Amino acid sequence: MLPAVAADQHSSSPLVLELRLEGVVDPILATYIDEGLADAANRHAALVLITMDTPGGLSVSMEDIIQHILASPVPVAVYVSPTGGRGASAGFYILLSADIAAMAPGTHTGSATPVMAIGGFLPMQIDDAFRKKINADATAFLRSFTERRGRNPAVAEKAITEGSAFTEKEALEAKMIDLIVSSPDELVRQLDGRAITRFDGAQVKLLLKSAALTPFELSTRQKFLARIVQPDVFFVLLILGVLGVYTEFTHPGAIAPGVIGGICLILALYAMNFLPINLAGVFLILLALAFFILEAKAPSHGVLALGGVVSMFLGAIFLIRSPLTPGGVSVGVALAGTVPFAILAVVLMRLVLRSRRWKTATGKEELIGSHGVAIAQMAAGAEGMVRVHGELWKAESSKPVQEGETVRILRVEGLKLYVEPAEVAISAAK
Repeated sequence: MLPAVAADQHSSSPLVLELRLEGVVDPILATYIDEGLADAANRHAALVLITMDTPGGLSVSMEDIIQHILASPVPVAVYVSPTGGRGASAGFYILLSADIAAMAPGTHTGSATPVMAIGGFLPMQIDDAFRKKINADATAFLRSFTERRGRNPAVAEKAITEGSAFTEKEALEAKMIDLIVSSPDELVRQLDGRAITRFDGAQVKLLLKSAALTPFELSTRQKFLARIVQPDVFFVLLILGVLGVYTEFTHPGAIAPGVIGGICLILALYAMNFLPINLAGVFLILLALAFFILEAKAPSHGVLALGGVVSMFLGAIFLIRSPLTPGGVSVGVALAGTVPFAILAVVLMRLVLRSRRWKTATGKEELIGSHGVAIAQMAAGAEGMVRVHGELWKAESSKPVQEGETVRILRVEGLKLYVEPAEVAISAAK
């Protein structure tokens, strides 16, 4: 008699834990799948069902998922769904590594030739000898589990060596998958009572009658990380980050733009680890920034600014391009990010240049006797900040100064102003 895999002693019905592998296979999804398999083992689930719709992804993440599937104490079914979905490239390997491989009508799989990209845009050109080594490694990896799973390695290898793709019917006829079903519920019903051979050779029988199909959701952290690696979100974070840091450098002391910009820039840099960044797009964005700065320094009647807008827009469009992310940054987001950035960059740089010209024209002597406004409360003898002619200066007052109070400049030492409340100065004059 075969051992049965069913409900644990604390459950009234078998538990089928459903995981969703959607989008590009990356470390975030790999961690999610690993955690789901561990949770299924802890809860003594009868089956883990991974519904998959992916164009492929990173090989290191794919290998991590497959290793955990092969080692899972709970049987794993991978189901390519919905209709129109695919389990391509990395998804093909994951599909064939499962205890049960199934596909929905109108889906396809295959196209598993390893692709090396440079700049995130075009496949990297490599010599035949190196390509043969890469393909040989990939086919050996595929054979290492397809043979143990009782699948057809000879046909499966064509997805690597020839880039072949298969419809669900072709995959079933070639004995690469086990079932074609129209829904997860139907898959569970058909698997009830089915005898399977685990990767370690153990024979088990699935008892899934009245099974409870329970979703395993991404954690809040994983949802957040998955969101920021979307091309549109990444571009917005990049623009906000550059603009915030740029604002802080041109107008030191504002603090908030620098903090917000720094956070956005760090998040954008994190997202770059998971996105196929095109170097041409990066250089176009840097060129746009240079155009905006030059427009502010030497106005060209808008020619440089227009060039900057065009350059940044094209940079956004080309920034993320690969077979795995065919959409890249959308045109609407590219325009929405480019135009405000261009306006703010030019305005900020002109303000900086205007203030520098004002400093040169007036000199420190001209500051003495002029007035400013305290931007925060200052105790007597303590250092604070005042705004004078639109600029922030370090200042010290011999008397207490309230936030927003007008002060008079008594003297200038280096980059520090010595001030007093304007009312004190008026009283002394009387």
